[in-house]
Amino acid sequence: MILLFLYRILFILLMPLGAVVFLWRLMKGKEDKKRWRERFGVPGCARPDGKLIWMHGASVGECLSMLPLIQRLLELDENLHIMVTSGTTSSAELMAKRLPERAFHHYLPVDVWGATSRLIRHFKPQAVYWFESEFWPTTLLAFKSAKIPLILLNGRISDRSFKRWQKYPSVIKTMLSCFALTLGQSEEDRRRLEVLGALDTACVGNIKCAAKGSPFKPEELADLLNKIGNRPCWCGASTHHNEEEQMADVALNLKKDFPNLLTISVPRHPTRADEIQKTFESKGLKVARRSKGEEITNEVDVYLADTIGEMGLLYQLTPIVFVGGSLINFGGQNMLEPMYLSRVVMVGPYTHNFRAFMKTGKEQNALIEVQDKNELEQKIRFYLQNPNEQLAISQRANQMAVSEMAVLDRLYDLLKQRSFV
Repeated sequence: MILLFLYRILFILLMPLGAVVFLWRLMKGKEDKKRWRERFGVPGCARPDGKLIWMHGASVGECLSMLPLIQRLLELDENLHIMVTSGTTSSAELMAKRLPERAFHHYLPVDVWGATSRLIRHFKPQAVYWFESEFWPTTLLAFKSAKIPLILLNGRISDRSFKRWQKYPSVIKTMLSCFALTLGQSEEDRRRLEVLGALDTACVGNIKCAAKGSPFKPEELADLLNKIGNRPCWCGASTHHNEEEQMADVALNLKKDFPNLLTISVPRHPTRADEIQKTFESKGLKVARRSKGEEITNEVDVYLADTIGEMGLLYQLTPIVFVGGSLINFGGQNMLEPMYLSRVVMVGPYTHNFRAFMKTGKEQNALIEVQDKNELEQKIRFYLQNPNEQLAISQRANQMAVSEMAVLDRLYDLLKQRSFV
């Protein structure tokens, strides 16, 4: 408790410096110029009538993972409204496009008691669903003080976080005590949360498995497919720094066998697009940028999809998808959506964020793990040259993805049983 007290005091003392940093972020476009007051606990809208559930996700990935649950809850209760909070402008923009009627976005305020308490008093939520592993001590304690049921959904504790939190047992135990129910993303996450001090733990599975794929306009898909024609094609999705350079080497080598090969690059962070374009062009590959409206011509080697929220469209363009964050020691990104869409899904050796999912995927031969860029190149070449093998593994991928989607039913039943919906 002493460390948490010092944290809160230090946070308050650093507020003047924080204001300068915030102003700099505002000028750089990293904060919302129209809604910046929300970050300080000023309500951005009136409270809707009826029940209200507050859901929080750190950024785009967490916000996307909550969409199926939001849809299910709103369908089952016509008096319910849902407020989604996050801390990034990209997630706010995406939620503005994707949230259904009776759901709205609000920025999470900075981790100061007064800011969070002001928002709690204004919106008076019946429950708060907190997604994954972004723990803000003062905010969590404010919910506990207000006696609002706080539920951790899809809780994830990485190897590094587990070791770090074990050095500060009283801090993590105090924060976890704020949760009325703690759901681990996997059984291992549930166990780690229990070891760290969570009181009521369970595991219903990975909620990200409930996503069926992001929406898109059929006419837009038809236009892109027409431009690609019968060119062999593969995609590197949700890639991180250093992975695009490996993609470029793979593309160059594959072009020896497939001269008209098209590589689709979908970086995890589109703000890196200039850097990524230079990486591909330094290898002699011609790049077209989606954000700039550049067309896929016959001369284009790489289609750089530097946009947000279009994975459902982009996955439809190619039969083979490499999911990034896995050729570097990051832990991998979510590979379920391309599997649901019957793609041949490949990942690198670093997928510790999805251990249980990977175990099942490999047992069912529903996805492919490669050790490095050379093996990635070999596997892409094999599946481009063997359409029957491509069809077989893509069907297994779809079957596994569909079976994993039952997580939403298990989650809703548990929340209903505990009276948290």
